[in-house]
Amino acid sequence: MTYKGTLTITIKKDSENKDGNKCVTVLIEDTGCGIKDEIIDRIFEPFFTTKELGEGSGLGLDIVRRVLFKHDGQVSVDSIPGKTIFKVSLPF
Repeated sequence: MTYKGTLTITIKKDSENKDGNKCVTVLIEDTGCGIKDEIIDRIFEPFFTTKELGEGSGLGLDIVRRVLFKHDGQVSVDSIPGKTIFKVSLPF
């Protein structure tokens, strides 16, 4: 978001994940520039980053993905310029 825009967090209980299980879903939406189509499939890879050298290690989203996997959770992302939504689901 380059330190400007709007970040919206929405929490939904009793939703269903893609496997049909009851879960809590957290939607994290921003109004930033979006994630380019050519890199969106790589953002969860370890050490992948679009930041300048020294600004990030590229491990954040990989760690999120691995932690959720251990708890039978899921994470996905949809992005267009001006609107990126990360969807995190955890079963209960």
